[in-house]
Amino acid sequence: MSALVLVERDGAVARLVLNRPARHNSLVPELLRALLAALDACEADDGVRALVLAHAGPSFSTGGDVRAFYQQGENIAAYGAELVGLLNEAIVRLAACAKPVVAAVDGTVTGGALGLVLACDIVLVSARASFTPYYVDVGFSPDGGWTAMLPAFIGSARARSVQLLNQRISAEQALAWGMATKLVASIDMADQALASARAVAAKVAGSVRRTRALLGPDLPQLLDALERERSEFLQQVVSTEAQQGMQRFLSQGSQAVQR
Repeated sequence: MSALVLVERDGAVARLVLNRPARHNSLVPELLRALLAALDACEADDGVRALVLAHAGPSFSTGGDVRAFYQQGENIAAYGAELVGLLNEAIVRLAACAKPVVAAVDGTVTGGALGLVLACDIVLVSARASFTPYYVDVGFSPDGGWTAMLPAFIGSARARSVQLLNQRISAEQALAWGMATKLVASIDMADQALASARAVAAKVAGSVRRTRALLGPDLPQLLDALERERSEFLQQVVSTEAQQGMQRFLSQGSQAVQR
């Protein structure tokens, strides 16, 4: 079986690639554990000065794997607690990483995958990138930073509208609203992400680390907010609404966010 997260080295830059393309890089515990292990290895390697978080296939990640949730049956609460707990850990680890992280988003981002992007320092998006919550359509409660992080980027009013109406945020909107750093052509994404990571890696490491710490979120506050999301998620995911929503979502076979 292929590694769920590939680690590719280019000098002082490590490229972490979400590698579950057949399932649109939807999140399962195994993938999140692989991401955490990759972050551990990169942080322990003094030769790594910057990271790129990228993806294989047409989607950055479609968030939690709805089919995997649905297949849990009576174990769904325990599965949800594990998955969202690992997701929260990955988001906080990215935000707290001593080394800067560039996100290369050349496809769809839905559900809890949003937090993996918002935790990065520099976010490059192509015209193929988009961000959609889907919670109120599937019947889940927001996780992955949709309430814990997004309002700080786009404001409370926009965050409420996007989530309550399940609105899609285009790449252009993400750039205008402060979620993304730069719009680049898909064909140039890998090179642009590597160039950005190399540029930061060439700076004074201690200064970069302290700048990130000062500009980044209050980590205990972020963790508290993410854990509040997890608590609400676990209460909702066992509901009849969630069961019916998963059935409906899976029966639709959405091409945009196929899980």
